[in-house]
Amino acid sequence: MIKAATRLDSVQEYYFATKLREVRSILEEGKPIINAGIGNPDLLPPEQVIPAITAALQDPKAHGYQSYLGLPELREAMSQFYKTHYSVSLDAESEIIPLMGSKEGILHISMAFLNPGDAVLIPDPGYPTYASATRLCEAMPVTYALKEEYHWLPDLEELEQLDLSKVKIMWINYPHMPTSVAGSKELFEKLVHFAKKHEILLVNDNPYSCVGYEEKISVHQVAHSEDVVLELNSISKTFNMPGWRVGMLTGKSTLLKEVLKVKTNMDSGMFYGVQKGAIAALKTVDVWIENQNRIYKIRRDLTIQLAEKLEMQPQEQNGGLFVWCKLPNGMTDDKAFVDQLLHESHIFIAPGSIFGKNGEGYVRFSLCVNEDQIQEMIHRVTKKVEA
Repeated sequence: MIKAATRLDSVQEYYFATKLREVRSILEEGKPIINAGIGNPDLLPPEQVIPAITAALQDPKAHGYQSYLGLPELREAMSQFYKTHYSVSLDAESEIIPLMGSKEGILHISMAFLNPGDAVLIPDPGYPTYASATRLCEAMPVTYALKEEYHWLPDLEELEQLDLSKVKIMWINYPHMPTSVAGSKELFEKLVHFAKKHEILLVNDNPYSCVGYEEKISVHQVAHSEDVVLELNSISKTFNMPGWRVGMLTGKSTLLKEVLKVKTNMDSGMFYGVQKGAIAALKTVDVWIENQNRIYKIRRDLTIQLAEKLEMQPQEQNGGLFVWCKLPNGMTDDKAFVDQLLHESHIFIAPGSIFGKNGEGYVRFSLCVNEDQIQEMIHRVTKKVEA
């Protein structure tokens, strides 16, 4: 027997990879499953995107290897995106790395800065990949609590009580997934001060800030933060293009150079046509984003009605792709609740505990289902309650 590397002993297959196989098997039995579990945008990209990639396919340069750093005009479009939406100036030549989806950036950053035995601060609840990438680098995840009583924000006093001597990276994610809490520039200022004090690399994962939030925030908005911060962003959620796998890593050139050493040894340049489509998306006018946000608001309001029909307690939120809800009083087993809803009402949602211990007793609804589907979920739940 050829044995797998021992580093894989510390990670498991991603929850949704296994759970969606179960959902597909139920669908194959003819059951009308509605999938409100994952943040997979169902709306179309901006109308100029498809013509841009189509035209690009005819370019003689389209089918060859591309630069690791992407087209200059792609980096320029990313720079302009930051200027337009966050009032942040980034040098397109040295402070932006295009990524094949921001998820790869999580591992690239981890590989660039972590040694075995280093520690990494991971939000709980939070995106599971932060901890997985940490373990794959043979470093140690150290969770910090995000709780309802803290409004799902870090408690700086609690952070200061931790043993920070081995901490190399701190992952933050505002606006936050799974709770959709917005965060603020004031929070970023406190976290940058904390990172400087303890010589920690602060990385903000920022794919949701243009989805429904009145104020679009970036950790780069904090003055004099460049020595200790990086930020990931993506076109997946903002422009309904998750399958295109286009993200970006932004920050000081000296930090990015270290990440580039990893990236250039692990992949090649992004497909030319995808880059051209991404450029078109990044130039989208605000009115398109505003129209999309109105659609999500309608869905959010209806999903809150659905949650209340289930006697849940929706958490306050005004943006993002999710509605985060506390289970009905007296219930704590979120996975059992999710399974019951799946098998009895044929509705799939995400259990909060897959995002960490502090997610236990909560569930997450995705807004990536249309209005008719949400109305159908309300109908199914109402019918079951009345039965």
